[in-house]
Amino acid sequence: MNKNYLPFMLVLFAGSGCAALIYEIVWFQMLQLVIGSSAVSLAVLLGTFMGGMCAGSLLLAKFVSPTRHPLGVLARLEGLIGACGAALVFLLPLVSHASAIVCVLLLLPPTILMGATLPAMSRFVKATPSGMSWLGFFYAGNIVGAVVGCVSAGFYLLPRFDLSTAAFVAVAINLLVAALGLAMSRRAPYAVTDTSVPRAARTHWMPRGVYVAIALSGLTALGAEVVWTRLLSLMFGATTYAFSIILGVFLAGLGMGSVAGSWLARDAKQPRVVLAWVQFLLAFATAWGAFMIARELPWWPLDERLTPGPWIVFQVDLARTLFAVFPGAVLWGASFPLALAAASEGDNAGPSSDAGPTVGRVYAANTLGAIVGSIITGLVLIPWIGTKGAQQVFIVASAASGVLAIGPLLLRRSGMAIATFALAGASLVLASRVPVVPVGLIAWGRSVSWQGTPNALEWAEGMNSSIAVTEEAGGYRSFHVSGKVEASTEPQDMRLQRLLGHFSALMHEHPKNVLVVGFGAGVTAGAISIHPTVERMVICEMEPLIPKIVSKYFSDANSNVAENRKVSIVYDDARHYVLTTPEKFDVVTSDPIHPWVKGSAALYTREYFEHVKSHLNPGGVVTQWVPLYESTPDVVRSELATFFSVFPNGTVWRNDNRNGSGYDVVLVARLDDEPAVKPIDVDALQARIAQPEYAEVKASLEEVDFMSVFDLFRTYSGRSTELAPWLAGAEINRDRNLRLQYLAGLGYNAFLGTQIRDEILTYRTFPTDMFTGSAASLAKLQGLIAGQ
Repeated sequence: MNKNYLPFMLVLFAGSGCAALIYEIVWFQMLQLVIGSSAVSLAVLLGTFMGGMCAGSLLLAKFVSPTRHPLGVLARLEGLIGACGAALVFLLPLVSHASAIVCVLLLLPPTILMGATLPAMSRFVKATPSGMSWLGFFYAGNIVGAVVGCVSAGFYLLPRFDLSTAAFVAVAINLLVAALGLAMSRRAPYAVTDTSVPRAARTHWMPRGVYVAIALSGLTALGAEVVWTRLLSLMFGATTYAFSIILGVFLAGLGMGSVAGSWLARDAKQPRVVLAWVQFLLAFATAWGAFMIARELPWWPLDERLTPGPWIVFQVDLARTLFAVFPGAVLWGASFPLALAAASEGDNAGPSSDAGPTVGRVYAANTLGAIVGSIITGLVLIPWIGTKGAQQVFIVASAASGVLAIGPLLLRRSGMAIATFALAGASLVLASRVPVVPVGLIAWGRSVSWQGTPNALEWAEGMNSSIAVTEEAGGYRSFHVSGKVEASTEPQDMRLQRLLGHFSALMHEHPKNVLVVGFGAGVTAGAISIHPTVERMVICEMEPLIPKIVSKYFSDANSNVAENRKVSIVYDDARHYVLTTPEKFDVVTSDPIHPWVKGSAALYTREYFEHVKSHLNPGGVVTQWVPLYESTPDVVRSELATFFSVFPNGTVWRNDNRNGSGYDVVLVARLDDEPAVKPIDVDALQARIAQPEYAEVKASLEEVDFMSVFDLFRTYSGRSTELAPWLAGAEINRDRNLRLQYLAGLGYNAFLGTQIRDEILTYRTFPTDMFTGSAASLAKLQGLIAGQ
C-alpha cells in the first residue's frame, strides 16, 4: 500500500464513520417511536443494526471479486448507503403502525453495506500481521468520524434541526465519500491479490482462539458499555446529552486504542501474545470502572443547583466519564487490530493474498460478540444478577479471552503459562471484589453527594430501570426510578397524584374504561379505581418490577390497586401500546417521567396526543402531568403549546408545594369541549361526590385537603385561549424533532417553578363560560379563584 494515500483513506473512513453514527442515532430515535423504548425493543434495534454489519463483513469476500479496486468498491458501498439513508427518511414514517419485523427488514440493507466497508478496504493492505496493522488505522479513522457524528448529532444537529435534516447531512457525507473514493480509485495503484490458490490450501491452521477471543472482547465491550451507561446516567441525569457524552468518550477511547494497537501489531513478533495481555488488562480496567462508578465518582462534592447553566455540569460529567470508561475503551479499541494481526499469522500464501476473508471473519466475530453482549446484559444479566454481577461476568470473560488468545503457546513456554494463570487468578480475585452500586445512587442519582445515603426499604435493578423505596424520618415514603423521586407520600406529591386521578374521573360524566400511563406509586390509578362507575382500568408500565415492589409499600396510599380485579397491568412502552391497541377509553391519564429523561419526550409529542385522542370514546377526557420544577419557562411553554395544538380548549390546573411555591400542573381536555366549551355544573358535581357510593372518593379527596369540588376547581390556572400570548413562538414537540428532550436537557438544573407558575397566572381570568350552577356557587368559586 502506498503510504502517500493513507491520509486520504483515513479521511474517507472518518466520513463513513461520521455518517454511520448519525444514522444510528436518527434511526434508533425514529424506530423507538414505532416499537417503543423498552429494553426488548432496544435489543431488537441494536441486534438488527449490528447483525447487519456482521453479515456485511462476511458477505463481501463471497460476492465481490478481489480484482476490483477497493476504493471503487468503497465508493459504491457509500453511495448505496446514502441512497438507503435517503429512502429511509421517507419510508420510516410510513411504518408507524408496522411490526418490528418490518423495521428489521428496512434496517438490514444499509447496515449490511456498512459492515462491508472495512473488509473492502482490507484488500488495499498485505495479508500479513504488519499489513493488517494498517487496518487498525482505518478502523481508528472510522471511530474518530463516529465521535464527530455522535457529538454533532447529540449537541447540534438534533437540538437545532429535525431527524430528516440530520439524516440528509449523513446522506451528503456518504455521497461526498463516494465521490472522493471514486476519484481516488483512478489514481491510487492497486496490486490485485492472488486468487490462484484456493483458500483451503493457503491456511494450514485456523486461529480459532483469536476469533473466540475477539468475540469475547466485543461481548465485554458492549456489555460494559450498557452497564456503565446505565450507572453513569443515574449519576449525571439521564438526559440525551449525558448519553452523547458517554458514547462519545467510549468511541474516542476505541479510536485511540485502535491507533495504539496498530502500532503494537506492526512490530510485534507474536501479536496474539500482545492481544492476550490486553485482554488481561481489560479485566483490570473493567474492575477499575466498576470501582470508580460505585465508590468514587458519586461522592465528588458537587451540587448541580449552584451552577448557572448546564455546560459546567457537562464538563464535570465528561471528566467523570473519562475516569471510569476511557481506560477500558482504549484497551477494547487496541484489541481489534491486534486480533487482525494475530489471525493473519495462519495465512502462508504470501503478502499478495486476499486479506478480505480474514478481516471479515475477525470483524464478524467481534460484532457478533457485541450483539450478544448488548442483548444479554440488558435482558438477562442485569435483571438476574444486577450490574455488580454483570461486571463480574465481564471481568471473568476478559480473562478467559486472554487465555484463549494465548492458549496454543502455553504448552511450549512454562514461564508464559505461569504468568497467564497468575493473571487469570488475579482477575478472579478482582471479580470477587466488585462493589455493589450504592443505593443512594439509585435513589438520588446526581444529588447523591449532598443527599447522602437514604433509609432504603428495598431496591432492585430491573430490565428497564433501577428502582428504590425509601422512608424519611417523618414516615414519608418515596418511590425512586433511575435516580429521581417518581412518587411519594409527601403532602405535595399525594395532592398531585389524587388531583390527577380524581380530576380524570370527575371530569367525565360516567367513566367506565380508563387507561393510566405509568404505574408510579399507584396513587393516581388507585384514586381512579375507587370511582364506582369504573369497570375496567388498564395500567401501562414498562418496568415489571415496579408494581411488584410498590405493592408492598404503597398499598395503603393507592387502595391496593395492583390487586384490584378490574385492573389489568400491561408491561409495554406506553406509546407503543397506544399505537397498537384497538381499545378505546373514556379516560386517558398520563403521569410520565420528566421530559429531560431520554425517551420520555415521546410521550409529550403532538403525534402522541393525536393517537391518544383517537383512542378516546365520545365525551372522553385526557389529563397530563407537567412538572414546573427542574424545568424552564421555554420547556413548559413547549409542553403546553404541544398539548393545546391537539386539544384547543385544554385547561391548566396547578398543584403548589406545601410552602406555597410553584411545583407542578395538570393539563385537562375534554372532547365535549370541542368545538364549543361544555360548562361544568359545579352543584351537580358536588352532589355527585356526596352520594353514598362516592364516600370513598370523598374521603380520598379530603385526605389531601380537597374538602369539596370548590377546592378542586380553585386550582384553575388558565386555558389555551388565555395563554395564547405567553405560548406564542413556543416549540411544538413533534415526533420528527423531539425538541422537548433537548430543551429540557438544558434546563433540568433549573428551579424556577414559582416563576413559571406566576407567569401562567398572569394571564388567568375567571372563565364564565366554563362553569355553571347556582349564583351563590359561581360567586363562591369566582372568589376562591381570584383570591389565589
